Amino acid sequence: MNITIENIILIGSVLLLISILAGKTSYRFGIPTLLLFLTIGMLAGSDGIGGIYFDNPQIAQFIGVVSLNFILFSGGLDTNWQSVKPVLKVGVVLSTVGVLLTAIGLGYFVYLITDFSIYESLLLGAIVSSTDAAAVFSILRGKNLALKKNLRPTLELESGSNDPMAYVLTIAFLTLVQFPEKNILSVLPMFFLQMILGGAAGFAFGKLSKIIINRIRLDFEGLYPVLTIALMFIAFSATDAIGGNGFLAIYICSVYLGNQNLIHKKTIMRMFDGLAWLMEIVLFLTLGLLVFPSEIVPYMGIGLLIALFLIFVARPVAVMISLLPFKMKLRRRFYISWVGLRGAVPIVFATYPLLAGIEKAHIIFNIVFFVSLTSVLIQGSSLSIVAKWLHVGLPKSAKPLSPTDELLSEHPKAVMKEITISESCPANGVKIVNLNFPKKAIIAMIQRNGNYLTPNGLTKIKANDKLVVLTDKPEILDKVYDSLSLKRVKENDTVSK
Repeated sequence: MNITIENIILIGSVLLLISILAGKTSYRFGIPTLLLFLTIGMLAGSDGIGGIYFDNPQIAQFIGVVSLNFILFSGGLDTNWQSVKPVLKVGVVLSTVGVLLTAIGLGYFVYLITDFSIYESLLLGAIVSSTDAAAVFSILRGKNLALKKNLRPTLELESGSNDPMAYVLTIAFLTLVQFPEKNILSVLPMFFLQMILGGAAGFAFGKLSKIIINRIRLDFEGLYPVLTIALMFIAFSATDAIGGNGFLAIYICSVYLGNQNLIHKKTIMRMFDGLAWLMEIVLFLTLGLLVFPSEIVPYMGIGLLIALFLIFVARPVAVMISLLPFKMKLRRRFYISWVGLRGAVPIVFATYPLLAGIEKAHIIFNIVFFVSLTSVLIQGSSLSIVAKWLHVGLPKSAKPLSPTDELLSEHPKAVMKEITISESCPANGVKIVNLNFPKKAIIAMIQRNGNYLTPNGLTKIKANDKLVVLTDKPEILDKVYDSLSLKRVKENDTVSK
């Protein structure tokens, strides 16, 4: 079946509905939803029961890049800087040195067991060198897997920030395959330019986006997520236009925004959470349609060897070497090495050789697809089991809430406080967004003139307002009073049970 304008909406919506319904029950059997999305795409393709013919790497790459923008941005928004800060060095080393060592180790192994040239082998290694943000965010957050001692923020930081490194290595080795007369040193300037400009642009666009979101006056709350989407794409494309790494820019931009006080932040984050899931489904369905299972079969043997070497040798060795400067228990290092899921990102990167038209592009694509499928199946379905074996998981009763749950949930917090604003209070006449309110507390309601208001960032505090403040810890109330320039009367705290 050929995709036409007349039937694309029907086909797309049916596939989307099937994916959602299948994903609803997948975890009962320990199957990662992303694997199901890929499988549904393959079944709907020309080699499957759906018979849909799709063989356009350029469109697949475009969908992949757009989807990764949403996935990385959503992951960044949901990243709590206070939880990431203690593991920042570890995460950065894993996302740079770890990716480089994985690419080199796997590339050399491919060179030894295939007829690939050294640059073609390193290209394949680079394509599958990073952990997949979509897979890690989806599985860790979907399973609500609680891990000990900053393991979860470490893994999420690594997966969210290592795609730029893999992208740069992929482009660098692809250039060397196309122009073998060049050497590795010739691509180093591009590498440093991409990373430096990407990081600087991400921070700059984060600060600029905060100013625009908080100062613009839009008539409808629903337009704020749309504005944020526009700012996201501007950050990505502008950074790419000046030679920087757009993926790194939008991740840094989103982490910055996620830890600032924004107008309608709750609406923005909820919208991006839904869009990220939509993009994950669309991305995996598209990549499933793009692959021809009959073409993968001849490479299953070599693909399995490469996948097993990546899972059990290349990734663990790279992690162990990268973490040598840090004090960390061995079982934590082993778990970090196990959560090296490959998913959609390597498949998207594998479209670059296809579009470049290099000789072994189709072989590389099919091997990468099989490696990603194997990784999600083996590692993605065993994260909880391995966490239990290595004693790095927390019991369900001890699972911490995510930053979004802590700050934006509609359920009551453990501590509630009513604070009355006087005429002389410095907060009188100040907008909530400008209060420097602690991030682990919210103003749930405001009682004003006998009525209860649901505030947002633009709401101005007025004299005689009674603020209903919710937080999860009594000590956070001290910071609340500091932001309001008031003294706290602890006897009036109300603790919910």
